[in-house]
Formats: sequence, C-alpha cells, structure tokens
Amino acid sequence: MRSLKYMFLLVFVIISGCWDRTEINDLAFVTGTALDLTDDGNILCTLQIAIPSSAEGGMSGGESGNKFFVIAVEGKNGNDIHHKLQKKSSRRLLYSHRSVVFLSERMAKHGIDNLLDIFTHDPRNRLKTYLMVVKGGEARNILQLNSPLKQVPIETVRGMEVSGEDIAVTLRDFFIAYGSEGVHPVVGVVEPEIHSNDPHKQIIRVAGAGVFKDLKLAGLLDVNETSLGLMWVTDKLKVGYITANLPKENGAVGMVLTHADRKIITQTQHDSVQFRIQLEGQGILDENTTALDINEPKDLKLIKKALEDEAKKQVQNFIFKIQKKYKVDSVGFGQEIYKNYPDKWDIWKNQWDMRFPESEISIEVNLTIKGAGMVHSSFESRGKEVK
Repeated sequence: MRSLKYMFLLVFVIISGCWDRTEINDLAFVTGTALDLTDDGNILCTLQIAIPSSAEGGMSGGESGNKFFVIAVEGKNGNDIHHKLQKKSSRRLLYSHRSVVFLSERMAKHGIDNLLDIFTHDPRNRLKTYLMVVKGGEARNILQLNSPLKQVPIETVRGMEVSGEDIAVTLRDFFIAYGSEGVHPVVGVVEPEIHSNDPHKQIIRVAGAGVFKDLKLAGLLDVNETSLGLMWVTDKLKVGYITANLPKENGAVGMVLTHADRKIITQTQHDSVQFRIQLEGQGILDENTTALDINEPKDLKLIKKALEDEAKKQVQNFIFKIQKKYKVDSVGFGQEIYKNYPDKWDIWKNQWDMRFPESEISIEVNLTIKGAGMVHSSFESRGKEVK
C-alpha cells in the first residue's frame, strides 16, 4: 500500500513539473536584427526569423528558396519595440539564436545609447551576438538578401567576420571597450553587393570598420585601413595581404602575412607623450610580376623594402584618419599610458580627447619573407638578364 502511494506521488510530481514548459512549436527563433532610423526620429526594428522545416511543407523554403521571413515595427525605445514585435508573432520570440545585430550608418551616427540599454538589461539577449554597421542604405535590406552560400544570410556574415581577416566585435566586446580606460569601441562594417545582371545574385561583403565615440559613429575605415592598420596595430591580425608596386621594375609583388606581432613603446616627457609602434610580420610571396628574381639577395632586399614601405604607408593612413580626421583613440594609446604611467593618466584622462590628436606617433615595419611557394621571377623575365 505504501509503495503504491509513493508511486502515485512520483507520477503526480512528474506530471505537475511539466505544466509550464514551452514547446518548440510555440517558439520563433530570431536569427538577426536590423535597426534603422526613421525620418521622424523613431527606431525601425526588423527581425529575421527562421522558418521551421515542418512549415515548409516538404519544399526547400518555398518558391523563393528562403529559409526565413522578416517582421518589422516602429517604436521609440527597446521595450516599446519588443512589445509590438511580439504582437506581430503568433509564437514567442526567442533571441538566444540571434547571431548579428545590424545598425544602419544613419542610425549609428545618430547615436545608439538608447538602443544598447535593452541589450544590457534584458536577459533574453545574449552578449555573444555580433554588432555590425551597414554602410549606406538601410540595415533592414541586409536581412532580406538571398545569399548563394548559406540558407540564412546571417550565417554568411558571421562566417566572414570570424575568418581571421576582418574585425569581429560582439556586444560584449563593444561594452568592454566602451567601459575601458583610454580606448573607444570599433565594429565591423558590411555592405550589400548586388549583381546588375541578376538581382537575385546578392552577396554581403566586409567593407572595413566603424569607429565610435560617445556611442556615436565617428567615421568609417576602409578594408586596408582596417586589416593592415587597425587589426595589426591592435595585435589582432591573423592573416594579412600586402601588395606593393615597383614602377622601376614594371610590376608588383604581393605577400601573405601568416604571422604578425606588434609592440607599442610609450614615453612621456614633461607634458608630452610619444608612441613608437613596432610591427613585425612573417609570410610568403604569392605574386611577382616584376623582373626581379627572389633567389638573388639584392633583388629580395628590394622586394622586402617595397613591401615594408607599402605596409608602413597603409598603417600611417590609418593612424592619420583616427588621430587627425576623426580624433578618436580606437587603438588604445591612452590605455598604454594608463598601464605604464598611471599617475600621468590620472592627470590626462579627462583631457585625452584633446591630447591624442597632438600626440607623436612613429611607425616601424619589419617583414620576414619565409618562402615564395611557386613564385620566383615573372614569366616575362624568364631567360632574360635581371639588371
């Protein structure tokens, strides 16, 4: 009798423990979000939602082949927007699978302080979500592109960002940079590329990086300024490419960086500060259209010098842009002072936005060519004397 009573109690506990569970059929999986600024100053929020395979009726995403659909609402703040979005969905919106939040360039320049508040306080959002700016146009258009490589375009962007060649910034990274001493946040930038002959063939390409100041987009960096500038100087570069023209040799040489290091030496004197950036790189030649033979030490020296000069030029362009044009310390030079000269930083931190544009920054580049693979001299110079 006692065992029967315990069995009945166990069954009751099991049944009662499932009364508030949420079935997967009751959820709508959000894969991406786009935020745009309307003409009247409101926020237009667009969600990309995955279509369950069971809803496709055995077809591969319907006639268009899409594996997603989008919904959009307009509102003044995060809570207002979320409430309106939920009203548009018959299923409960689930954000744990969202991989990217897109900001239009216009929205980012307007300021995103009110937008980011909901991401920090709402536990439904995960901080591993990537944050990206859409160059030109509307961010919502990105969510509707038909990528030829992935069923869901968001995954295409995520794959591009984590490839090691481009900057990948999550919400967590952004918040950490924003709350850190002596550095301003940066995010990746993308733009759609539509083939004029076939509008259905659409791809998303990385277009550089965006630098932020006071939670507003201060300006954009192009691809070279991002990879050989920002990524290398911040010691995040995994793979890089350098191409140098040699006019006297009627050609060009190209190098793939497979290993890159950087060191920033900081010196303070009285009321001034100097930074010396030392960049080290190793890699192989992957292009040589000149008459130079890399097997000749004197020719290899010319190639090395040309590649170092080109790399230095691109890094200088990056430094000039953030220091003189945007006046935003996106590298963290102020952080170097904070770590090495904390007493100085206590005095300068409230003045750093004015001091940084006047700081002295020098750049040194040293490249090591480890090999040339199948590249030696150009086909035109084969059999000719190399001067």
